[in-house]
Amino acid sequence: MKQTSGTRRLTQLALLAALLLVMNFTPLGYLQVGPLSMSLMSIPVAIGAMLMGPVDGAILGGVFGATSFLQAVQGTSAMGAALFAYSPVGSFVVCFVARVLVGLCCGLVYQGMRKILPGKEKVCAAVGGFSAAFLNTVFFMGFLVLLFYGSPYVQGLVEALGVSNPLAFVVIMVGGQAIVEWATCCVMAAAVTVPLRKYLKLN
Repeated sequence: MKQTSGTRRLTQLALLAALLLVMNFTPLGYLQVGPLSMSLMSIPVAIGAMLMGPVDGAILGGVFGATSFLQAVQGTSAMGAALFAYSPVGSFVVCFVARVLVGLCCGLVYQGMRKILPGKEKVCAAVGGFSAAFLNTVFFMGFLVLLFYGSPYVQGLVEALGVSNPLAFVVIMVGGQAIVEWATCCVMAAAVTVPLRKYLKLN
C-alpha cells in the first residue's frame, strides 16, 4: 500500500511538472503585459500543493521558478535579463526562491483552511488556489522591491510610472493583471482539485 501511494505521488508530481514545462513554451506560461509577465503557472503549483501537500507544492514551485530564472539567464524576458545583469543571486531569489515559497505556503494555507472549515472542500480549494496566485504576486514583487528597487532598471520604471514610493510602484506595476491571475487561479485550481481529491479518495 505504501509503495502504491508513493508511486501515485511521483506520477502526479511528474505530470504536473511536465504540465508546467509545457506551459512554459505557450502564451499561457508567460504572457507579456508591459514589463511584467502575466502567468497561469501558479495553477499547477496550487493543484499539486493541495493534492499532495506543502513539500510537493514547493517542488512544483521550484519547477515554475526554474523556468522563470532560465528566461532571465537566456534574456528571453527583458526584466529578467536586466535583473540578472544587475545581480544574478538576487535574480535567483526573485525568480526561483519566491516560487518555491508560493508552493510551500499554498499547501500550508489549504491544510489550515481544511482544519478551520472541515467538509467545505470547495471553499478550501478556492482559498488555496487564490493564495497561490496572490502569494506569487506578493513574493515576487516583495523580493523585487527589497533587492532591486535601487537598480537602474527599476528606477527607470519608477520614473516612467511617476511614482514616489515602493508601495505605489507595486500597485501600479501589478495593476489589473494581478486580479485576473488571482481570480483565474482561484476558480481553475479549485475546479480541478476538488474532483481529483474525491477520485483519489483523499478527503
